[in-house]
Amino acid sequence: MADYQAPLREIRFVLNEVFDAPSLWASMPRLAERVDPDTADAILEEAGKVTTNVFAPLNREGDEQGCTWNDGEVTTPEGFREAYQVLVEGGWNGLGGNPEFDGMGMPKTLVVQFEEMLQASNMAFGLAPMLTAGACLSLDAHGSQELKQKYLPNLYSGVWSGSMDLTEPHCGTDLGIMRTKAVPNADGSYSLTGTKIFITWGEHDMAENIIHFVLAKLPDAPKGPKGISLFLVPKLMVNDDGSLGERNAFSCGSIEKKMGIKASATCVMNFDGAKGWLIGEENKGLAAMFTMMNYERLGVGIQGLGAAEASLQSAREYAFERIQSRAPSGAQQPEKAADPIIVHPDVRRMILTMKAYVEGGRAFSTYVGQWLDVAKFSDEDQRRTQAEGLVALLTPVAKAYLTDRGLDVCVIGQQVFGGHGYIREWGQEQLVRDARITQIYEGANGIQALDLLGRKVVGSQGRLYELFAEDMAAFIEKEMANPALKPFLEPLAASLERLSDVTEHVLEQSQKDPNAPGAASVDYTNMFGLTALAYMWAKMVVAAAPKAEADTSGFYSGKLKTAHFFYDRLLPGTVALAESIRSGSDTVMAHAANEF
Repeated sequence: MADYQAPLREIRFVLNEVFDAPSLWASMPRLAERVDPDTADAILEEAGKVTTNVFAPLNREGDEQGCTWNDGEVTTPEGFREAYQVLVEGGWNGLGGNPEFDGMGMPKTLVVQFEEMLQASNMAFGLAPMLTAGACLSLDAHGSQELKQKYLPNLYSGVWSGSMDLTEPHCGTDLGIMRTKAVPNADGSYSLTGTKIFITWGEHDMAENIIHFVLAKLPDAPKGPKGISLFLVPKLMVNDDGSLGERNAFSCGSIEKKMGIKASATCVMNFDGAKGWLIGEENKGLAAMFTMMNYERLGVGIQGLGAAEASLQSAREYAFERIQSRAPSGAQQPEKAADPIIVHPDVRRMILTMKAYVEGGRAFSTYVGQWLDVAKFSDEDQRRTQAEGLVALLTPVAKAYLTDRGLDVCVIGQQVFGGHGYIREWGQEQLVRDARITQIYEGANGIQALDLLGRKVVGSQGRLYELFAEDMAAFIEKEMANPALKPFLEPLAASLERLSDVTEHVLEQSQKDPNAPGAASVDYTNMFGLTALAYMWAKMVVAAAPKAEADTSGFYSGKLKTAHFFYDRLLPGTVALAESIRSGSDTVMAHAANEF
């Protein structure tokens, strides 16, 4: 298996040449004072070193050892505690954090690049800072000034880690039926009682304290999701002077035995009158949670992308080294017993499919990060409103489409290896196991698809969709005279028109058929994702084409050829998806219970 190498050349191309992120940052005063091209490049360089040299070497051994549980205590695999200290010393936990509380305040367009490298190098380990970052977002947006001052600096530094406690044994997606209770105390705190499951890094030995963000219901809370509140519950109590006090009244009852991410502790947490503090308003806990969801769901999409990049690196190296049979056109390396398998058309199809999805996905995650930055930092009200709408629309696509394709790419990479891909030695089977969870947690992909089509598209009567369609249409109009885009603009415009047509069709269907959005949602998400990646590949052609002729490295010319492959071999899938969507819900809903 190839050793993971941070793809800095690819990342810099997307960040600087495709999206010209430095110009975006310079256009927003609050970002301009924090980051410039030199700062960003230094961060990327250091991120490449730490992920390649520190986190990646622990990935396989961490999977082999896993976490262990003993009487409520969780021990991490060898090397994880030391690696976590490297994370802390480098300030990586607070890369995107609020500078008022010692975060670095870097833009999301830059942070997503580090997140990809982190998740590609070691997904199980990368979940710890990912969960902490999400917890910080909710606390920073909704917590009192006192709570923020008391907890955020140590969370941003990584001295303390964060954990999100949502799911219960009887409820996952339907949080409104949760049973964990929070009873007010005379001192303004609350006592929490209940059980949470699937709590990632809910207990471990890497940080000196773990701050849990727990959803619970007050005694007089309204029924359903409108009765949920969010509470900060520290593992060790924090004294007024910042020192740590006694252990809080909750514990880790066990850790799960899982298919993948075995080096990450997935905990059952039992709260027995644990002391916590309200974040935000009573019964407004879901709003506080959804503040971080746009960032976290993009983060999970990036996990899928990271696993796919790792799989691509290994499969590509293997395809150039493994010799089997001769090329259809005749021997390419007659001095050897056989040719490398990269000469075979089907192997090339697999590698190019992986490459097209990985590089398109990287551009798409940066595109979403760009709109997150505009929504957060722009001083222009109209621009910020546009960005907020696009973020709401694109987040479920980023989560579901990037993780679905992430697993696909890992499976394809495994297939390139043949039998070697099925055994542990080569690492591809671990990537398949690890990537699988990304389609499930942080909102299963079927729920993401329903969120996209049911809530964001139908729920807004198509207004959010129009923001994306207008952005694509403006790009197509702007590039009409660009000769490099001549082979791409017509199929890109056709794909956009096809997506707009089925969007209108589902909007009409849903007025008379309540099952229409649910029946179409997964196909719609895949069609949306393919169209969005076609848009990203067109943007990459604009950046690469002027440099391709003089390119001797193959980097830019390879980009143009991969764009052609995507448009010729993958984008036509939108035609079949459109037909499936138009078929409506009849065949989905026709079966009686005894006909399944």
